[in-house]
Amino acid sequence: MKIKPLILFAILGYLFIMSVRYVYAQDWPQWRGPLATGAAQSGNPPIEWSEQKNIRWKTRLSGTGQSTPAIWGNSIFVTAAETTESDAESRGIVTATQPVKFLVIAVDRKTGKVKWERLAREEVPHQPRNNMGTWATASPITDGERVYAFFGSRGLHCYTFEGKLIWEKDFGDMDTGGDMGEGASPVLYKDKLIVNWDHYGQDFIVALEASTGREIWRKERDERISWTTPLVVEEAGRVHVITVAEKWIQSYDITNGDVIWKVEGTRYGNISTPVAANGIVYVGSGLQRGKISAIRLKEAEGDISGSSSVLWTYNKFYPYVPSPLLLGGLLYFTKDRVGFLTCLDATTGKVHYSNQRLTGIRHLFASPSGVGDKVYILSREGVMIVIRHGSEFIVLSTNTLDDNFDASPVIAGDEIYLRGHQYLYCISRSSSR
Repeated sequence: MKIKPLILFAILGYLFIMSVRYVYAQDWPQWRGPLATGAAQSGNPPIEWSEQKNIRWKTRLSGTGQSTPAIWGNSIFVTAAETTESDAESRGIVTATQPVKFLVIAVDRKTGKVKWERLAREEVPHQPRNNMGTWATASPITDGERVYAFFGSRGLHCYTFEGKLIWEKDFGDMDTGGDMGEGASPVLYKDKLIVNWDHYGQDFIVALEASTGREIWRKERDERISWTTPLVVEEAGRVHVITVAEKWIQSYDITNGDVIWKVEGTRYGNISTPVAANGIVYVGSGLQRGKISAIRLKEAEGDISGSSSVLWTYNKFYPYVPSPLLLGGLLYFTKDRVGFLTCLDATTGKVHYSNQRLTGIRHLFASPSGVGDKVYILSREGVMIVIRHGSEFIVLSTNTLDDNFDASPVIAGDEIYLRGHQYLYCISRSSSR
């Protein structure tokens, strides 16, 4: 049977599109996933596991870190910091007295074996950090060609997938007040990397050319310290770079850095990253008098505080460290750093349930992740609760691993990847150890 060239071209094009979608659905290229919402596009990972059940592999990594892994194809990228036992701790503050090794690590997704490990920088940090943090908190990013690893005051480093250094950029020393540490990750949009640098010195936001590290634009900011990762959203022909801080929540035009709109900020303690879908961004955080607001981007311009662009605001049980999950029209977020969950209708702000106790979970630093009809919530103590996605609170399972976790769960296809203080886990159905 002969196939006409036009039909053959259409078939090949369809197969190519499907293959790209398949690969993309298997990837987790940035801190909050392919959609920047904490949700995977597709997949059916297990809901039950233990150290003896459904563990495909478990790999001990050099150093430690709180950064969430980035995945593309068969490669997993993590950052870590390797310290000496001479680090001094007093009243919850850790001071490095010897050089710290800042590492970028690539792991084989199929086997869990370390492909390569690179030393990005080795130096004594200029300020202490909180004992609940690490020296490697910002999450890596990948675009399928390059890997970008950010260590704050220790610079931004770009590598090939084979571990060759392409470029690096030093932004100077961040002043975090001497005890809280650093934490915000960069964000990647097409050929631009965005870094938000809020601290107790001169704040700024900067756009870099991803392939070279060349600075495209830089805008000074008048804020205090924040730890939130920017969010990039396309809407009505504009690309918004959204930042969260004490004085203002702002949107910058990605082409030139001009401010598109701003709204009153959320005072001290901004860590959570915004999420967005269908032209609405859900933004909020805070340790003191925090809130979550839904902002419609289409007509937002100038100071929109109190305007119709702010669709709704919810000021109870708001998150502090973990970021929200936006999944299928529902917004999930945990209270402060403890095991209580709230679920809202993303369009209207209607409360489906609030301050729901997550039995077995004490402390939370990881953000919830989700796919399909399941939501995964991971505690610092290694307990993960899986709940049914929906307006009713239904627990599907409770699972425990022998490690501590601050990095957020990564869902890639039918697998879950968990980066602990000591190990990197691959959770996969019908696997056993």
